[in-house]
Parts: sequence; structure tokens; C-alpha cells
Amino acid sequence: MVQNWVPVLVFLILVTGFAVVSLAGSWLLGMKKPRPEKLVPYECGMKPIGTARDRFSVKFYLVAMLFLLFDIEAVFLFPWAVVYRELKIFGFLEMLLFMAAILGGYIYVWKKGALEWER
Repeated sequence: MVQNWVPVLVFLILVTGFAVVSLAGSWLLGMKKPRPEKLVPYECGMKPIGTARDRFSVKFYLVAMLFLLFDIEAVFLFPWAVVYRELKIFGFLEMLLFMAAILGGYIYVWKKGALEWER
């Protein structure tokens, strides 16, 4: 029974060793006092505008959540496509029902104007 856990133990030792070596190497090789340029937030090579503590619009988070929702749809579509032939008509009808629910959600957020960035 213990023999089954030996690979897991070896993996945990390797992962812990990698983490310790990475952190120790970063601490030993890194500069002790960063230059002022290193402390400025990076914005694609442009000079920063405002502070890093500015608040984002709620629409940004709404679009991010909608992206995750529709991205999860793709996660469900891939395994379904792999076993499509085995599921036959039942699997097809279940996926149609799932797609109808997702489409209903998409139409709802479209009608509410959640997809319009400028309002």
C-alpha cells in the first residue's frame, strides 16, 4: 500500500525543492534596493496615468464574468464532442437544451445592454 504513495512523495519533494531553490535564488541574486524605475507600475511602455488605486467600472467586471460564463460553455462542448457518437440522440438533445439555456442567457444580457461598453 505504501508503494503506491512513493511517486506522490517524490513529486512533493521535487516541487518543494523547486520552490525553495527558486525563492532562495531570487533572494540571493536579486538587487537589495530596487531602482525607482522598477517601482513604477508598467503600462505597455507608456507613462502611468493616475494612481494604481483607481477603481474600475463595474462593467469591466460584468464583461469578465460573462466571458467566464461563455468560456465554460466551451469547456462543456469539448468532452461532449469527444463522446458524441456514444451518446446518440439523447446526448444531442441534451446538448441542444444546454445550448438553448446558454443562448437564452446571451439574449438576456444583450437585451439588458450588458455587452455595450459605452453607455
